[in-house]
Order: sequence, then C-alpha cells, then structure tokens
Amino acid sequence: MSYDTQVPPAAPRQAMRNGLGTAALILGIIGTLSGLIPLLFWLAGTLGVIALILGLVGKGRVKRGEANNKGVTLTGAILGLVSLILATVGLIITVTAVSDAVEEIDKSIKDAAPQDPTKAGGSSGDAGTADKGTADKGKGLADGDSSVYDDKLKITVSDPKAYTASEYAVGHTKGNKAYQVTVVVENGGTKKFDAVGVLLSARAGAEGVEAEQIFDEKVGAGFQGSVLPGKKATLTVAFDTPKAAKTLSVEVNPGFDYNPSQWELKLG
Repeated sequence: MSYDTQVPPAAPRQAMRNGLGTAALILGIIGTLSGLIPLLFWLAGTLGVIALILGLVGKGRVKRGEANNKGVTLTGAILGLVSLILATVGLIITVTAVSDAVEEIDKSIKDAAPQDPTKAGGSSGDAGTADKGTADKGKGLADGDSSVYDDKLKITVSDPKAYTASEYAVGHTKGNKAYQVTVVVENGGTKKFDAVGVLLSARAGAEGVEAEQIFDEKVGAGFQGSVLPGKKATLTVAFDTPKAAKTLSVEVNPGFDYNPSQWELKLG
C-alpha cells in the first residue's frame, strides 16, 4: 500500500528592506570624504544630513525586524554625523581663508593708493561704515529677547520646552533631560544673509557643562540657504542636559563677522 503524503508549502520568506541603511552608508562615506576637502563643506553637510536621517529611519526598520543590516545602518548614521562635523570645520576654514584674503587685498589696495599730503589724517572714505559685529545686547538675554546687530540682523531665542527625543536620537544620554528652543533669524537689512554660517551651542546648569545638541528625525539640522531682506528663518533645536540642571545658556553666533550673543534660560 502507498500513502500520499502532502507537505504544506513553506511560508514565503519576508524580503528584508535594507535599502535605507545601504544608502545611508554610501552617502555617509561620500560625505565624510568630501568633508576632508574644506571647499566641499556644502556637499559634506548636505550628504551628512541625508545619511543621518536615512540611517535613523533604517535603524527603526531593523528594530521592527523589517531589515537585518543593523551594522551598515548604524555606520551610515555615524558617518552622516561625522560628515556634518567635517562640514562645519570646512565652513570655518573656508570662510576664514576668504576673509583673510579679502583683508589682504584691501590692505594692498590701501597701501598702493596715493595719499593726499594736505590731509594729516589720511583718507576718511571708510567713515560711517557700520560694525555689524556689534549687537545692542551682548550678554544675559532672557527667553524671548532679541539681539539686534548694526546691520539690522535680529536673533531671537524662545523659552525652552521639554522635548522627547526618539529612541534612535544621537546626542541624547539616557537619564538626562532634553529641551528644545526656537531660534528666529530676521533680516532687517538691505542685503541677503547667509544663514548656513549660524553656529549654535549651549551649556547647562550652574557648572556650565556642555549641553550636546540632539539629532533625530525631528531636530538637528541647522539653518540652510540665505535669508532675504525683510524675511525670517526659524529653526527648532534640542539640547541634552543633566537631570538636575535648572538653567540653559544658549549661544548663537551669526557668523565670523559677528559677535556671539547669549541667552540665559530657566528650565522648568
């Protein structure tokens, strides 16, 4: 006698969605290599932001069992963050080099210009030039206060609010608290303002420990592009603070031609 034995078909294997992690790794590598060349800071910054976001989202897929390339995804996110750091350093180097070159050219032109012997004080052609590096308020600004510079650039920082960082956030330490602030840049002048050069930093508590900036799916990217005359740009950033910290000092530096301003904020 023969018996027919029917074997049930095997369940279809779920296809792993590893594309985001792989893309994050590739973009992170390209961004990091670009960041090694200061003039390519713009490319490193752009690729770094994209790689970081893709890496964080890809890590979420790994967590849910939809992907299995945890190492690739994590490496891509880390390289994205490295690209952002290198982009910032490249921006500083490039702007400093250009500024030094312009100063040298101006100095050479002034040295080569003929002097009028009848004027003891020399040329006064630069009289009335505004020093845009000076703000009307330099220190100890409170939440909601604005720092206005001579070229009518206006920086405002809001009061801090509690922020819940995602489980894949970079820069947040377990057990610490997170707070978000809103930074508004308003261009009241006559020339466009390059917002890419705006630098943000913070310190927390009476000890003034560094409050690390948080990067996740909602916060972390800096200002992008330019702010035209009469326009505003708004950015929400989050900082990691010790649990017992009662104050947060936020410093905003609009660029190399400006002096930084600080806000002393109370934490709830």
